[in-house]
Amino acid sequence: MDVNAAVAAAAAIAGVLTGVIAMLAFRWSERDQARPTRTSLHTDPVLPPGVDTVLSVLRSSAVVLDEADAVVKASSAAYALGLVRGGRLSVEPMLQMARDTRRDGEIRQVELDLPRRGTGRGEALAVSARVAPLGSRLVLLLVEDLTEARRIEAVRRDFVANVSHELKTPVGALSLLSEAVMDASDDPEAVEHFAGRMQIEATRLTNLVQELIDLSRVQNDDPLDDAEPVRVDELVAEAIDRCRHAAGTKQITMATGGTADLRIWGHRGQLAAALGNLVENAVNYSPARTRVGVSARRVNAPGGDLIEIAVTDQGIGISDKDKERIFERFYRVDPARSRATGGTGLGLAIVKHVAASHGGEVTVWSHEGQGSTFTLRLPEAGASRNRSQQHSVLDDEAGPPTDPSHDTSPESAAYPTLSAPEAHP
Repeated sequence: MDVNAAVAAAAAIAGVLTGVIAMLAFRWSERDQARPTRTSLHTDPVLPPGVDTVLSVLRSSAVVLDEADAVVKASSAAYALGLVRGGRLSVEPMLQMARDTRRDGEIRQVELDLPRRGTGRGEALAVSARVAPLGSRLVLLLVEDLTEARRIEAVRRDFVANVSHELKTPVGALSLLSEAVMDASDDPEAVEHFAGRMQIEATRLTNLVQELIDLSRVQNDDPLDDAEPVRVDELVAEAIDRCRHAAGTKQITMATGGTADLRIWGHRGQLAAALGNLVENAVNYSPARTRVGVSARRVNAPGGDLIEIAVTDQGIGISDKDKERIFERFYRVDPARSRATGGTGLGLAIVKHVAASHGGEVTVWSHEGQGSTFTLRLPEAGASRNRSQQHSVLDDEAGPPTDPSHDTSPESAAYPTLSAPEAHP
């Protein structure tokens, strides 16, 4: 009996001990769960209320760092710029700024040039970085990409410099010629010669100022505000009439052809100026006794049909390196020839802006010694005129041929034979 009592007592004691141990284990587990882990140390910092929402709508790249320089929050733009890699800020100057700001609470800003990822050409991204404290433990880094702004500023500086140079040349010539006229006041032949030169320089200056005005207008005005259906036949006739005298002087035949009764949706004045510039260039850069052709046709394109106007010459042609730059302002393939013909270097820039603002494009096909073809592609009146379809790409991207009368390429069949209503002997 005593043995049974002892066994019962031992069992009771064992049960009590098991319960105590289980209770202690449960409490220990709760305490362990409440204790911060190494991983939670990096994820526990919570952004102040509303900050996450603000960062998501900022145009700048945003990065939030904790007291250990670990990235708590980073926008997708920050990853795209290569600012964050492996959960760390990868730009050492920005990281040092963040540490300094965390230490003294001062807001800092700096502009840096960062290597562009994936190009391998040494190109740099210009960025502006601003660091500010965010609460007591976090630091906020905002980075703005200034690359495009710097490029536009460089273009503006070059444009101003070129305008100054181009204006200075005829103005200086007029000043010198006027002095020469005064000195030769007793020599009628010299006065007549210098007066003629003054007229040439004055005309050049007038043309330059007018084209600057035209370029400013096509850049600032919305052509679709005053848009209307414009007959292509009328635009071609106006462009040819504009160059009739120059073509007659060089005995150049002006030929027209293509599909009749086509209409373009746009600003008549701008379209006439663009096509007129192309025809004028074709005449100016063509040798004597050659032919300049203007042909129009309709082509199919996603979103609506386009009207394609090709201006073909038999001139000196354009090299591959020059074709990449001929639409830049003041760029001249042959500066000496441009000055002889009164060219300002703005004509093709105006054509490019007019085409883009009308939802189209201008392209060039050329070989040295074989002439050139400039092609305007613009939305047809009555077709879809969604302005988001700028710089449309046609299925037949092959460059249009030179004059169809002497071109043997397969594409030449796409252009109807040009007629020659006015051939100068």
